Amino acid sequence: MHTRAAVLYEMEKPTPYAETKPLVVEEVKLADPGPGEVLVEMAGAGLCHSDLSTIDGSRPRVMPMVMGHEASGIVREVGPGVHDLKPDDHVVFSFVPLCGHCLPCATGRPALCEPGAQANIAGTLLSGRRPFSSLSGQEINHHLGVAAFAEHTVVAQESLIKIDSQLPLSTAALFGCAVMTGVGAVVNTAKVEPGSSVAVFGLGGVGLSTIMGARAAGAETIFAIDLLPEKLEHAAQAGATHLINAGEEDPVTMIKDITNGVDYAFESVGNELVLQQAYAATKRGGTTITIGLPHPNKMFSIPAVSLVAEERTIKGSYMGSAVPRRDLPRFIAMYEAGLLPVDQLLSRTIQLDEINAAFDALATGAAVRQVVTFEK
Repeated sequence: MHTRAAVLYEMEKPTPYAETKPLVVEEVKLADPGPGEVLVEMAGAGLCHSDLSTIDGSRPRVMPMVMGHEASGIVREVGPGVHDLKPDDHVVFSFVPLCGHCLPCATGRPALCEPGAQANIAGTLLSGRRPFSSLSGQEINHHLGVAAFAEHTVVAQESLIKIDSQLPLSTAALFGCAVMTGVGAVVNTAKVEPGSSVAVFGLGGVGLSTIMGARAAGAETIFAIDLLPEKLEHAAQAGATHLINAGEEDPVTMIKDITNGVDYAFESVGNELVLQQAYAATKRGGTTITIGLPHPNKMFSIPAVSLVAEERTIKGSYMGSAVPRRDLPRFIAMYEAGLLPVDQLLSRTIQLDEINAAFDALATGAAVRQVVTFEK
């Protein structure tokens, strides 16, 4: 079939993207689903900093590529061997396809799935296929096994989680990355305890989701740190108890004046200097969790003695250390119970043709989560 998609042919084009247009919205070919694969009509696709970091070259990927990884949609066709999904099912995507058989999958850590990571690096599905191609026949890579910025996509069945059809699909898309990553970092990676203190550095969709998760977990003191006043306002609505503008005040000093260091500090910027701040803001015996993805060449330095003498812990959290088929339904249930105000993340909906200008808004911090909708 033919479908429309936003294809990245070249990384590191300069801003403003509305003028340089790194994402080319064009008609492409999409192959039928093969064994174990599913054709999905896209409903909502969120714009995330992980997409932006590929566009600006800080997270290099193979080119060309249909971008996008945070998404929801409706199953339209299933390939041979697909038994758990059927046409008209509503689904959310996991941006790591989970093979279910490798050691990480078998030991309850599917976010570290080895075949899934290899396929994502190669820009393929788990099978090694690339279902997208240009009208001239050039193969086009898949972003993180999803390729969300397209009217239709074909993915491995392991990339899909069936959801209740009553959940609005534009909201459902946010659970595929922002909520799963942020809330998952709280409940799975850190295991935040009631009454504890938390600091969240960086208030994009993932950082705000982390604040929501911390509040839902019963944290008593929640610091929100960012450079933009409007992001701090969002954080207050999401459950933060203390707001710190890092452009005006030293967050480490502010946090230590009030708490003598937090139990859990989360870094969701993807910046090694901010990670150092988060570590410095963590108390003796506390845990620092890094969620953001810095450039692969960046290094992180801390006083080595502090790990032993202060019994510190540093933990990475990828995809919220989530088990998507377990966690997405429970996070959705928390949302429906009013425990996670996920709707606050949605800045606006856009059409596919507006996607380059929307990435300008994301890059400048003018929006938290923008969602491409695909109504005809």
